[in-house]
Amino acid sequence: MNKTRRMVESGILIAMAMVLALVSKVLPFHLPFGGSITLVSMLPIVLLSYRYGVKWGLFSSFIYSLLQIIISFDDVKAFFVPQDYKMTASIGIIFLDYIAAYTALGIGGIFRNRFKKASSALVMGSVAALMLRYIIHIISGTIFFGAWAEWFFTQEGFYKIGQTILDTFSGNSLALVYSIFYNGLYMIPEIIITAVAAGVVGAVPVIGRKMDIIPSAKTIAAEA
Repeated sequence: MNKTRRMVESGILIAMAMVLALVSKVLPFHLPFGGSITLVSMLPIVLLSYRYGVKWGLFSSFIYSLLQIIISFDDVKAFFVPQDYKMTASIGIIFLDYIAAYTALGIGGIFRNRFKKASSALVMGSVAALMLRYIIHIISGTIFFGAWAEWFFTQEGFYKIGQTILDTFSGNSLALVYSIFYNGLYMIPEIIITAVAAGVVGAVPVIGRKMDIIPSAKTIAAEA
Protein backbone atom coordinates (compact mmCIF):
# COMPACT_ATOMS: atom_id res chain seq x y z
CA MET A 1 0.00 0.00 0.00
CA ASN A 2 1.29 3.43 -0.92
CA LYS A 3 1.63 5.31 2.37
CA THR A 4 2.06 8.63 0.61
CA ARG A 5 -1.19 8.10 -1.30
CA ARG A 6 -2.98 7.17 1.93
CA MET A 7 -1.78 10.33 3.67
CA VAL A 8 -2.67 12.57 0.72
CA GLU A 9 -6.08 10.99 0.23
CA SER A 10 -6.80 11.17 3.96
CA GLY A 11 -5.88 14.85 4.01
CA ILE A 12 -8.17 15.53 1.04
CA LEU A 13 -11.14 13.65 2.51
CA ILE A 14 -10.76 15.21 5.96
CA ALA A 15 -10.54 18.62 4.29
CA MET A 16 -13.71 17.82 2.32
CA ALA A 17 -15.47 16.87 5.55
CA MET A 18 -14.37 20.14 7.14
CA VAL A 19 -15.54 22.23 4.18
CA LEU A 20 -18.93 20.50 4.14
CA ALA A 21 -19.25 21.08 7.89
CA LEU A 22 -18.33 24.76 7.54
CA VAL A 23 -20.75 25.27 4.64
CA SER A 24 -23.47 23.67 6.73
CA LYS A 25 -22.97 26.32 9.43
CA VAL A 26 -24.63 28.89 7.16
CA LEU A 27 -27.71 26.73 6.64
CA PRO A 28 -30.83 27.79 8.56
CA PHE A 29 -31.41 24.60 10.61
CA HIS A 30 -29.55 24.89 13.91
CA LEU A 31 -30.75 23.75 17.33
CA PRO A 32 -30.33 26.08 20.35
CA PHE A 33 -27.82 23.89 22.23
CA GLY A 34 -25.90 22.72 19.18
CA GLY A 35 -26.58 20.25 16.39
CA SER A 36 -27.49 20.76 12.75
CA ILE A 37 -28.17 18.83 9.58
CA THR A 38 -25.06 19.00 7.36
CA LEU A 39 -24.30 18.41 3.70
CA VAL A 40 -23.18 14.78 4.32
CA SER A 41 -20.09 16.14 6.07
CA MET A 42 -19.40 12.80 7.78
CA LEU A 43 -19.42 10.67 4.63
CA PRO A 44 -15.77 11.42 3.71
CA ILE A 45 -14.66 10.05 7.10
CA VAL A 46 -16.79 6.92 6.65
CA LEU A 47 -15.30 6.51 3.19
CA LEU A 48 -11.77 6.73 4.62
CA SER A 49 -12.56 3.93 7.05
CA TYR A 50 -13.93 1.80 4.23
CA ARG A 51 -11.01 2.34 1.89
CA TYR A 52 -8.19 1.95 4.42
CA GLY A 53 -9.70 -0.04 7.26
CA VAL A 54 -11.24 0.72 10.63
CA LYS A 55 -7.94 1.33 12.47
CA TRP A 56 -6.97 4.06 10.03
CA GLY A 57 -10.54 5.28 10.04
CA LEU A 58 -10.50 5.72 13.82
CA PHE A 59 -7.19 7.58 13.67
CA SER A 60 -8.52 9.87 10.93
CA SER A 61 -11.81 10.49 12.72
CA PHE A 62 -9.93 11.36 15.92
CA ILE A 63 -8.01 14.02 13.98
CA TYR A 64 -11.33 15.19 12.56
CA SER A 65 -12.79 15.45 16.07
CA LEU A 66 -9.97 17.79 17.12
CA LEU A 67 -10.55 19.94 14.03
CA GLN A 68 -14.26 20.07 14.90
CA ILE A 69 -13.35 21.52 18.29
CA ILE A 70 -11.30 24.21 16.54
CA ILE A 71 -14.00 25.28 14.06
CA SER A 72 -16.61 25.19 16.84
CA PHE A 73 -14.48 27.25 19.21
CA ASP A 74 -17.23 29.81 19.93
CA ASP A 75 -19.53 27.00 21.09
CA VAL A 76 -16.78 25.19 22.98
CA LYS A 77 -15.62 28.22 24.96
CA ALA A 78 -19.20 28.78 26.15
CA PHE A 79 -18.95 25.54 28.12
CA PHE A 80 -16.20 27.08 30.23
CA VAL A 81 -18.21 30.07 31.48
CA PRO A 82 -17.99 29.53 35.28
CA GLN A 83 -21.56 30.45 36.15
CA ASP A 84 -23.01 28.06 33.57
CA TYR A 85 -20.94 24.89 33.80
CA LYS A 86 -18.61 23.24 36.27
CA MET A 87 -15.18 22.36 34.91
CA THR A 88 -15.83 18.62 35.12
CA ALA A 89 -19.09 19.00 33.18
CA SER A 90 -17.38 21.14 30.54
CA ILE A 91 -14.65 18.55 30.03
CA GLY A 92 -17.28 15.81 29.88
CA ILE A 93 -19.25 17.67 27.21
CA ILE A 94 -16.15 18.27 25.08
CA PHE A 95 -15.10 14.63 25.39
CA LEU A 96 -18.50 13.12 24.57
CA ASP A 97 -19.98 15.60 22.08
CA TYR A 98 -16.78 16.21 20.14
CA ILE A 99 -13.96 13.71 20.67
CA ALA A 100 -16.01 10.54 21.26
CA ALA A 101 -18.90 11.44 18.92
CA TYR A 102 -16.74 12.32 15.92
CA THR A 103 -14.14 9.61 16.51
CA ALA A 104 -17.03 7.11 16.39
CA LEU A 105 -17.30 7.83 12.66
CA GLY A 106 -14.13 5.81 12.23
CA ILE A 107 -16.07 2.55 12.50
CA GLY A 108 -17.65 3.34 9.12
CA GLY A 109 -15.61 0.61 7.44
CA ILE A 110 -16.80 -2.13 9.78
CA PHE A 111 -18.80 -3.86 7.02
CA ARG A 112 -16.14 -3.56 4.31
CA ASN A 113 -15.50 -7.33 4.23
CA ARG A 114 -19.10 -8.44 4.86
CA PHE A 115 -20.68 -7.22 1.65
CA LYS A 116 -19.56 -7.83 -1.92
CA LYS A 117 -20.92 -4.49 -3.09
CA ALA A 118 -19.09 -1.42 -1.85
CA SER A 119 -22.34 0.54 -1.91
CA SER A 120 -23.97 -1.89 0.54
CA ALA A 121 -20.95 -1.84 2.86
CA LEU A 122 -20.82 1.96 2.81
CA VAL A 123 -24.55 2.32 3.48
CA MET A 124 -24.44 -0.06 6.43
CA GLY A 125 -21.19 1.46 7.68
CA SER A 126 -22.65 4.96 7.49
CA VAL A 127 -25.73 3.92 9.45
CA ALA A 128 -23.62 2.15 12.10
CA ALA A 129 -21.15 5.03 12.48
CA LEU A 130 -23.75 7.77 12.65
CA MET A 131 -25.98 5.73 14.96
CA LEU A 132 -23.04 5.35 17.35
CA ARG A 133 -22.49 9.10 17.20
CA TYR A 134 -26.22 9.59 17.91
CA ILE A 135 -26.05 7.29 20.94
CA ILE A 136 -23.04 9.21 22.32
CA HIS A 137 -24.92 12.50 21.95
CA ILE A 138 -27.89 10.93 23.74
CA ILE A 139 -25.66 9.96 26.66
CA SER A 140 -24.14 13.45 26.82
CA GLY A 141 -27.53 15.13 26.54
CA THR A 142 -29.00 12.99 29.30
CA ILE A 143 -26.14 13.71 31.69
CA PHE A 144 -25.37 17.35 30.96
CA PHE A 145 -28.42 18.94 29.33
CA GLY A 146 -31.37 17.18 30.94
CA ALA A 147 -32.15 20.28 33.00
CA TRP A 148 -33.55 21.96 29.87
CA ALA A 149 -36.07 19.17 29.17
CA GLU A 150 -39.10 20.94 30.65
CA TRP A 151 -38.27 24.21 28.90
CA PHE A 152 -37.78 22.41 25.56
CA PHE A 153 -41.07 20.50 25.66
CA THR A 154 -43.06 23.65 26.47
CA GLN A 155 -41.82 25.55 23.43
CA GLU A 156 -44.15 26.46 20.57
CA GLY A 157 -44.46 23.59 18.12
CA PHE A 158 -43.80 20.94 20.77
CA TYR A 159 -46.59 21.72 23.18
CA LYS A 160 -49.01 18.84 22.42
CA ILE A 161 -46.46 16.04 22.38
CA GLY A 162 -44.39 17.92 24.96
CA GLN A 163 -47.20 18.03 27.49
CA THR A 164 -47.79 14.30 27.08
CA ILE A 165 -44.10 13.62 27.65
CA LEU A 166 -43.99 15.89 30.70
CA ASP A 167 -47.05 14.15 32.16
CA THR A 168 -45.45 10.73 31.60
CA PHE A 169 -41.79 11.17 32.47
CA SER A 170 -39.77 12.95 35.12
CA GLY A 171 -36.25 13.10 36.49
CA ASN A 172 -33.65 11.02 34.70
CA SER A 173 -36.20 9.35 32.42
CA LEU A 174 -37.38 12.78 31.23
CA ALA A 175 -33.77 13.80 30.59
CA LEU A 176 -33.25 10.64 28.52
CA VAL A 177 -36.42 11.17 26.46
CA TYR A 178 -35.43 14.81 25.91
CA SER A 179 -31.96 13.82 24.72
CA ILE A 180 -33.30 11.14 22.35
CA PHE A 181 -35.83 13.61 20.95
CA TYR A 182 -33.52 16.63 20.73
CA ASN A 183 -30.56 14.87 19.15
CA GLY A 184 -32.86 12.89 16.88
CA LEU A 185 -34.11 16.12 15.30
CA TYR A 186 -30.83 16.47 13.43
CA MET A 187 -29.17 13.05 13.67
CA ILE A 188 -31.99 10.95 12.19
CA PRO A 189 -32.26 13.09 9.01
CA GLU A 190 -28.45 13.13 8.86
CA ILE A 191 -28.30 9.32 9.03
CA ILE A 192 -30.86 8.96 6.24
CA ILE A 193 -29.23 11.54 3.95
CA THR A 194 -25.74 10.14 4.51
CA ALA A 195 -26.88 6.55 3.89
CA VAL A 196 -28.47 7.56 0.58
CA ALA A 197 -25.35 9.48 -0.47
CA ALA A 198 -23.15 6.54 0.58
CA GLY A 199 -25.12 4.22 -1.70
CA VAL A 200 -24.59 6.55 -4.64
CA VAL A 201 -20.88 7.13 -3.95
CA GLY A 202 -20.21 3.45 -3.28
CA ALA A 203 -21.58 2.52 -6.70
CA VAL A 204 -18.62 4.29 -8.34
CA PRO A 205 -15.97 1.51 -8.68
CA VAL A 206 -12.88 3.67 -8.27
CA ILE A 207 -14.31 5.27 -5.10
CA GLY A 208 -15.51 2.03 -3.56
CA ARG A 209 -12.14 0.28 -3.84
CA LYS A 210 -10.38 -0.98 -0.69
CA MET A 211 -6.97 0.66 -0.87
CA ASP A 212 -5.24 -1.65 1.61
CA ILE A 213 -5.91 -4.55 -0.77
CA ILE A 214 -3.90 -4.69 -3.98
CA PRO A 215 -6.37 -4.90 -6.89
CA SER A 216 -5.93 -7.37 -9.69
CA ALA A 217 -5.07 -6.25 -13.23
CA LYS A 218 -8.60 -7.28 -14.28
CA THR A 219 -10.14 -5.03 -11.61
CA ILE A 220 -7.98 -2.07 -12.60
CA ALA A 221 -8.86 -2.56 -16.26
CA ALA A 222 -12.57 -2.71 -15.45
CA GLU A 223 -12.37 0.56 -13.54
CA ALA A 224 -10.34 2.36 -16.22
